[in-house]
Amino acid sequence: MAEKVRVLAIKSGMPTVEQAREVLNSEIDRAKGAGLLALKIIHGYGASGHGGRLRHAIRRSLRKRLKEGKIRLLVTGEQWAVTEEAARALLGECPELRRDADLNHYNEGITFVLL
Repeated sequence: MAEKVRVLAIKSGMPTVEQAREVLNSEIDRAKGAGLLALKIIHGYGASGHGGRLRHAIRRSLRKRLKEGKIRLLVTGEQWAVTEEAARALLGECPELRRDADLNHYNEGITFVLL
């Protein structure tokens, strides 16, 4: 079975906000081109002080991509629970995400996008 979800560890190497945005945009384009359904983005939650800026900037960029129609759905880690409508919508499109270890853990350091 072909890969449908890719994990993007954007916080690796502690990039600047601008570097992280460039990686994010490039990876969204690559994932769509590869026919993937979703990305799980690991941006951190800000324990070091750096991740908080990164998390907010990445999510702002993703909200912009959503408005532009470049992604179909955005689900924050805080929403990543079967009790949340956005998470259920993503799981409906990409059922293999039911096996994701972060499901129902409300992890602020991740965000999912449906491509």
